[in-house]
Amino acid sequence: MSDKFDVIVIGAGPGGYVAAIRCAQLGMKTACIEKRKTLGGTCLNIGCIPSKALLHASEKFEDAEHHMGDMGIKVTPKLDLKGMMKHKSSVVEANTKGIEFLFKKNKITSIEGAGEIVEAGKVKVGKKTYEADNIIIATGSDVISLPGIEIDEKKIVSSTGALELPEVPKSMVVIGGGVIGLELGTVWRRLGAQVTVIEFLDNILPGMDNEVRKESLKIFKKQGLEFKLSSKVTGAKTSAKGVELSVEPAGGGDAEKVKADVVLMAIGRKPYTEGLGLEKTGVELDERGRIKVDEFFETSVEGIYAIGDVIQGPMLAHKAEDEGVILAELLAGESGHIDYNMIPGVVYTWPEVANVGKTEEQLKEEGIAYNAGKFPFMANGRARAMGMTEGFVKILACKETDKVLGAHIIGPNAGDLIQEVVSVMEFEGTAEDIARTCHAHPTLTEVVKEAALAVHKRPIHI
Repeated sequence: MSDKFDVIVIGAGPGGYVAAIRCAQLGMKTACIEKRKTLGGTCLNIGCIPSKALLHASEKFEDAEHHMGDMGIKVTPKLDLKGMMKHKSSVVEANTKGIEFLFKKNKITSIEGAGEIVEAGKVKVGKKTYEADNIIIATGSDVISLPGIEIDEKKIVSSTGALELPEVPKSMVVIGGGVIGLELGTVWRRLGAQVTVIEFLDNILPGMDNEVRKESLKIFKKQGLEFKLSSKVTGAKTSAKGVELSVEPAGGGDAEKVKADVVLMAIGRKPYTEGLGLEKTGVELDERGRIKVDEFFETSVEGIYAIGDVIQGPMLAHKAEDEGVILAELLAGESGHIDYNMIPGVVYTWPEVANVGKTEEQLKEEGIAYNAGKFPFMANGRARAMGMTEGFVKILACKETDKVLGAHIIGPNAGDLIQEVVSVMEFEGTAEDIARTCHAHPTLTEVVKEAALAVHKRPIHI
């Protein structure tokens, strides 16, 4: 087989493998380079998929331990952590093998190794050089640590290590009150750990709607998570007994010592561009180390493109996937489109948290007049039947046109419920469109409809 391709994709995560598949579907001879032995990138191997497996399993465990009795199901569960980890691994294996199958089905050449761009049109893997008319960088992101604190994946762990703990720690400190920290923190809290979250800001889930942030903090506290807000970690000492952290008020003040068996570092991620040869080829980066691209995802070097976590925008797998599809279609001479304001975000805690579009704070800052409609899950018949009544749906619509500008949900299956609003927004729909659409009864989707009715102060069931 010739080593000349139409497209070479570097990285087989959600953005990379989806781009490769779509390029192949469009008739381009495609290769994908991945340094891991398995395809799927961070998401499938050590991120989204294994974390959701543990989230779901730990939710089942807690239901059995604390909630199923309320429904007349009396059980006394016993945790088999090895079995739970085996379940997680089997889920990962099934997903990564699924990508292998798709590569074979679409006749994509899979190349194992680290790719280095020698020049436009040439990528080196080991001692071999491959040529392509177009190169797509989709290398994703890596964890960030605090200065002077080393992640050893034993006592001080990243999300990777937190997915592989051999036993439930008695105590865990999570540094960072964002999505990853809260998801993995709740996993280990359900399984028996005492979990404390240290967050630099005065509330958790930065960037989300303030009302949702306040409600989620209240719910997580009720579940047993402890929080140290407006606090910063300035040092860490590890020993055989665990980790001792130095913690100070974010605004300055006396430090205190906080001890834990395990510390999870979850303060964010950074673009992964090491070893790509970007300096040699002249590919420009911005001030945050992200690859600069134009509206067609092309870098400063003709024929070299970038998508996903290495470029500007939210570090989300589905954002990378959409960019991969759009770029493939652009390379094939077709048109592509993505509206970054309509990319949903989901926190897979329980209850889930989901959002799309503008927050109330953003609308106020931008001077946009709006109406807000809110409806609680407590007033929904299906939520009551499920015993999952915490949270609400909030829909924000333009005061003048009624066009939906944003939606914010905290509650059961929020990640699924948000999609209706995403679709309506994509077609420039209104709150009235949602309110006038028939929703099946009894379902959780009725909460979305009632929130849309509440935009015009006419909800039925409250």
